[in-house]
Amino acid sequence: MHHADRSSEPTPPPPPSAPTATSSIRGLFERVLPSFVIPTRTSEAEGIIRELFSLADIQIGGTRRGDIQVKDQRFYERTLRGASLGFGEAYMDEWWETDALDVTIDKVMRANLKQKISGSWKLKALTAKALLLNLQSKQRSGASVEAHYDIGNDLYTRMLDERMVYTCGYWKTAKTLQEAQDHKLDLVARKVGLKPGMRVLDMGCGWGGMASWAAEKYGCKVLGVSLSKDQVALGNELWGPKGKKLDVELKLMDYRDVTGTFDRVISIGMMEHVGPKNHRTMMECINARLADDGVALVHTIANNRSLRHGTPWVEKYIFPNAVAPSMAQIGRALEGLFVLEDLHNIGPDYDPTLMAWWDNFDRTYSEISHKYDRRFYLMWKFYLLAAAGASRSRDGQLYQVVLTKTGRQQPDYARQV
Repeated sequence: MHHADRSSEPTPPPPPSAPTATSSIRGLFERVLPSFVIPTRTSEAEGIIRELFSLADIQIGGTRRGDIQVKDQRFYERTLRGASLGFGEAYMDEWWETDALDVTIDKVMRANLKQKISGSWKLKALTAKALLLNLQSKQRSGASVEAHYDIGNDLYTRMLDERMVYTCGYWKTAKTLQEAQDHKLDLVARKVGLKPGMRVLDMGCGWGGMASWAAEKYGCKVLGVSLSKDQVALGNELWGPKGKKLDVELKLMDYRDVTGTFDRVISIGMMEHVGPKNHRTMMECINARLADDGVALVHTIANNRSLRHGTPWVEKYIFPNAVAPSMAQIGRALEGLFVLEDLHNIGPDYDPTLMAWWDNFDRTYSEISHKYDRRFYLMWKFYLLAAAGASRSRDGQLYQVVLTKTGRQQPDYARQV
């Protein structure tokens, strides 16, 4: 559409701009506290983060183990806004570092910073003001979620023990990772009372560590199921006709699709992945597959309280959609289906397990660095050492529950182990 030339017309003064949320808040502070100087967003966030970390006995710029060195000033605002996700991603981007990440996370978890914010009017006010004065949208990472178990057996064969056991070891008398995992597998075997000739179902079998132990040490016939093609392929290679020729078969199959009856059902490290909506389904499947006089064992990471989702950073980068159950959730899932014969918490044993995995990964990383870049290395370091710190602070547990059907005589092991 043609418009007349108005270049010769005087330009009217611009209308007064509507006050922005930030200017309104700034004006409010200036009226209420005329001498109050509004800090910049970065300095405001820095003040809050420094005070929060001081409550956890962590010094920013300090020299003690677990203290933090900030390398990019954007760290403060990213951590304040993104909480655990922002904190972890800032570490992956090398915005901060520490000489002992496990110590840092242990201190953070023990300090229960979220509760301290809620209980302190000063910190609540500072945090609210910082958020009000910074109204841009939250920083979002465009990185896609990495699959966990199929990222490459070359990583896991270096990080884990000889049987490729990727769950918490049992360190009561163990001095090495191999001993801890062997002791854990045998603890499970004794708890369910494995005997030669028994048919055993291993739900969520991983690479077949437990399956191989049951077959090799106790003469059992084992079916393992997993949804990881890499785990099943390598496991069958290790324990099947091409490997040790054990009576072990690993199948790429959902646990809900298994048919048949088994003398023993074992699940090590799967319940964390099925989600709260499927806890009951999992227990029903165990019940359906277990012989009436059988024994089942579920080994699972556990939260101290019931949650519907996991930690955002862990969900995004490590275990998508995974959330560990609480004791209450486990109890509800098995109610009316099983007798709880034994509950054993070996949660503190996860700390040395994770530290051993980290030592193995760090020591052999140069062999696979061409495939896993620097950012992956930092992601994996944050995952393993943060998990170790969380375990050390007792933020999470590791439960082994032994289950039988109503009417079965209590297993002998309950009076022996």
